[in-house]
Amino acid sequence: MKEAVHIGGKPSSGPDPGELLREVALGDQDAFAALYDAVAGSVFGVVRAVLRDRAQSEEVAQEVLVEIWRTAPRYRPERGTAVNWILTLAHRRAVDRVRSAEAAAARDHRAALLDRSPAYDEVAEQVETRLEREQVRRCLRTLTALQRQSVTLAYYRGLTYRQVAEQLALPLGTVKTRMRDGLIRLRDCLGVGA
Repeated sequence: MKEAVHIGGKPSSGPDPGELLREVALGDQDAFAALYDAVAGSVFGVVRAVLRDRAQSEEVAQEVLVEIWRTAPRYRPERGTAVNWILTLAHRRAVDRVRSAEAAAARDHRAALLDRSPAYDEVAEQVETRLEREQVRRCLRTLTALQRQSVTLAYYRGLTYRQVAEQLALPLGTVKTRMRDGLIRLRDCLGVGA
């Protein structure tokens, strides 16, 4: 006859965890205290193996033991031993904690990416600016040479009417008229309302 092998050393000589769990299901606090003493170390060991962090492992192990108190009536001996049921609860709770932490980290990462993304679409903005620039160039080509020179000096080089007149060696009134006519033609070409 083969001898039963017990993981973790000699079998405990204490009360049967299955019997204690049945008593806990009936609300027996003394049975819960005895069960706690019997399985707390194993629960902590399973949780610690998954989480690795001692403080979180202690917290999760405590949650598992509270869950045992609340859910003891759900234990079914025909499905396995009480210890296996308890350690399965511990493992599941530890894995849930890992998944929760990973999900929180992923949410934080996505939120950080959103914070860094521009408030507008840079590509669309660049395309729109390029198209507008090309349309202005096309419309400038429809002006007379004097109108184009006057508008270019005033708007692209920042010269005043007087400076434009001096640069082109024309009377100030002529420059103002040419610029006014040129700007009206540009407005019409660009489709801008008056």
